[in-house]
Amino acid sequence: MNNQEVILCERLATELEQAIARCPNDRLFVLTDEHTHRLCLPLLQGVGALKGAGEIVIGAEDAHKNLATLASVWKALSDGGATRHSLLLNLGGGMVTDLGGFAAATFKRGIAYVNLPTTLLAMVDAAVGGKTGINFNGLKNEIGAFAPAAAVLIATDFLRTLDRRNFLSGYAEMLKHGLISTAEHWAELLAFDMDNVDYERLRHMVGRSVQVKQNIVREDPLERGIRKALNLGHTVGHAFESLALAQGRPVLHGYAVAWGMVCELYLSVLQAGFPSERMRQTVRFVRDHYGSFSFDCTEYDRLYALMTHDKKNTAGVINFTLLKDVGRIALDQTAGREAIFEALDFFRETMG
Repeated sequence: MNNQEVILCERLATELEQAIARCPNDRLFVLTDEHTHRLCLPLLQGVGALKGAGEIVIGAEDAHKNLATLASVWKALSDGGATRHSLLLNLGGGMVTDLGGFAAATFKRGIAYVNLPTTLLAMVDAAVGGKTGINFNGLKNEIGAFAPAAAVLIATDFLRTLDRRNFLSGYAEMLKHGLISTAEHWAELLAFDMDNVDYERLRHMVGRSVQVKQNIVREDPLERGIRKALNLGHTVGHAFESLALAQGRPVLHGYAVAWGMVCELYLSVLQAGFPSERMRQTVRFVRDHYGSFSFDCTEYDRLYALMTHDKKNTAGVINFTLLKDVGRIALDQTAGREAIFEALDFFRETMG
């Protein structure tokens, strides 16, 4: 799998023109959702390379990250005359880059695409690393492919218009990157002033966060080893996310990951020796900024069943990425039903 080119933009219009020029194409298509079509696409009006591009607009939010939407993108590409030499520009959050990347990877057995993420979550996680896919059968990202974008352009100016909830959703993935990298980066993330955002400082922090992921993906593009570190918080987090979706109360991905990290840091203390004080500091940050996820003990079995569907599992055994300390990663850790239920107990007692 080829490495993605990730560009931390200073002059978006120029750098987007250059990225498109490096991908010779017979037709360009721009994929947006209803929100980014209205709020973000107008900001690119001065980009000459987009003149005459075909526009494909899909529904917003994760509920549309499904097979029906994917088929509608395939149809729009086909009806618009796309060939194997066409190019797709995904302008949006993680749902758009995930689904758009998968549409590109599968249309005519694969066309080139460029990601231009507009949310913090997409910038530091979804748009980077070559994972694409859709939700299926009630499970997160159940169908997909490794298919790196030709380029990913990170333009943090988009973040100035992001609401607090979506900002925090992306910040959870940055916090994860801090936990798996260095104590200095982790501490910087915990100390950042969420109420008075310093966007210049944030730009550098985003660049650092993206670099953490890029270094791991470069070493292990197909998730056979160290890339599993990026799954910290996701085994439990995806179960929370799937349960919430099934119950008609969907939650943002980053919130689910933040809550999942609470449980998995508890398991890290229990099974890998993670320092309890560092767990408490992180849990306090999550509780203060993300609130809690409500469920009771009657839903433990269902959450456990959802965890058994996680793609990291082997032969039905639930696999976790745990930590011995900040930056000291313990891959392929297993936990039994009793330990997982204890972690769920800890979450409910600690998070309120």
